[in-house]
Amino acid sequence: MAINVDVSKLDELILRVLMASDRLLEDTLSGAALRVAEALDRAHMEVASVLTYNDENSLACAIGLAYYSARKDYRLVREFPTGRGFADIVFLPLPHTGKPALVVELKYDKTVHAAIQQIKDSVYTQALENYTGEILLVGINYDKHRAENPHRCVIEKWTKK
Repeated sequence: MAINVDVSKLDELILRVLMASDRLLEDTLSGAALRVAEALDRAHMEVASVLTYNDENSLACAIGLAYYSARKDYRLVREFPTGRGFADIVFLPLPHTGKPALVVELKYDKTVHAAIQQIKDSVYTQALENYTGEILLVGINYDKHRAENPHRCVIEKWTKK
């Protein structure tokens, strides 16, 4: 069975997705939390099944796909073992990049501040204590009761003590 594919349209789609992924990483690294939340609104809607849209695992999968191009500079680890518990997603920079590490905590129907507070209270950065570069804390919340812009994001630079 042959499948007819318009390669030029497929190339355009792939290019659009990769450019959006690059932009999402740039926005994250620059602390543009509102743009990150808007990009996650789009990504979550595009990749999640209507049957599983309203759960944290669905959001984690959408984030993994949305940050696809980050894999050239990072190793993404889901459920990263940390001080007390597991960080939802940690972006470990590859040695050649000089990029900051990212500790991401996801919340469903809570707040972004609860996500950031969990990172701090559970000492998630302890697992990165030998990392000498910058660390960004990223809290992401999905609120199923907000039809418009259901995702929220906050990004903080972690200051080692």
